[in-house]
Amino acid sequence: MSQIPAELRYSESHEWVQRLAPGHFRVGITDHAQELLGDVVFVETPAVGQTVTAGASCGVIESVKAASDLFTPLNGEVCAVHAELADNPQWLNEDPYGQGWIFELQGSDEDFAVLLDAKAYAQLSGS
Repeated sequence: MSQIPAELRYSESHEWVQRLAPGHFRVGITDHAQELLGDVVFVETPAVGQTVTAGASCGVIESVKAASDLFTPLNGEVCAVHAELADNPQWLNEDPYGQGWIFELQGSDEDFAVLLDAKAYAQLSGS
């Protein structure tokens, strides 16, 4: 059974979002998503300064099974990326809600509020 931390919000495309401060968010993929992907071998992150649109592809995650688009769950501007993932893509499998974070963005608290809560995401993912 997948972990679904209650303090996070979730997208239907299996990304999690953590509110770090008003208008500042951290994004990664869920435990469910990493289980579906299998062993992650490469992560392409969006670029710092890139404007992203909710639901649009902003990167790629490659596993031994397949390559999958990374989608952004919020509109905003990328303000940080987890550069160490380039050398440690396995962190997405080992610690998807900690060391496996992918990028941070400046966005809207209102957009964050309408993402799925843990209960709704659990129903969506069948966890």
